[in-house]
Amino acid sequence: MYDEDDELILLTEDELESPLDKLEPLDESAPQLDPEEMLRLLESAEPNQRMLAARAFCDLQDERAIPHLIRLIQDGCPLVRVSAAYGLGRNPSHDAVEPLIAQCNNDWNGYVRKGAVWALGNCRDRRALPTLIDALKTDISAVRLWAASSLAQMASVDYESVIAAIPPLIEAMRLDPIAAVRSNCAWSVGLLCRELPSNVVYATAIDALLETIVEDEDLGVREDARASLLRVGDPRGLQLIEDLEQEGFL
Repeated sequence: MYDEDDELILLTEDELESPLDKLEPLDESAPQLDPEEMLRLLESAEPNQRMLAARAFCDLQDERAIPHLIRLIQDGCPLVRVSAAYGLGRNPSHDAVEPLIAQCNNDWNGYVRKGAVWALGNCRDRRALPTLIDALKTDISAVRLWAASSLAQMASVDYESVIAAIPPLIEAMRLDPIAAVRSNCAWSVGLLCRELPSNVVYATAIDALLETIVEDEDLGVREDARASLLRVGDPRGLQLIEDLEQEGFL
């Protein structure tokens, strides 16, 4: 769907963060942000002011900002769109789901798509499921990383969404070329398993985590799969972990 060499988003395994991830926390000694002023600046004619105001709603929660942030995820400035997407992640709304889906599907900028994927996860809405699955399968590394994490949020949506999310996560946990993405998939599979009864899908997911512990080439991925199994508490998984520890494999 998207080329790993998209303009402005040449990403390596060490460059999976967006610019907003690197922003320093707000200075606690500085004056508190004024929501009224930030709401006004969301309509500013200056892109920099719109960006700063949208960024403020990554820290502020105010339902009045949601319609403005929805509008700004289509802004002409990519930094405004990124900030608006993260702002919607902190102020999730069912009204934002369809606009965020559209942005995930159409925005050329990988940082924007990453923010939109993160926000969709926080919206916890089953409408986002096809877009998150598609992002996990086809997008650039940084977006796949967060699509994997966002799919874990389906645990709080409904049983059908959990069932639909697990197979693509298992596939990516086995095949994605980026270890960090595989790790996030292992984490998400573990969380989703905790919402399942002991059925075929659950057993398949446990088997996939066990295989990852034994077969993945990356130690970090194996450790994350192990941690997921420990959280699930599956007896078969716990027994295998104990056996591997006794053999010195873990």
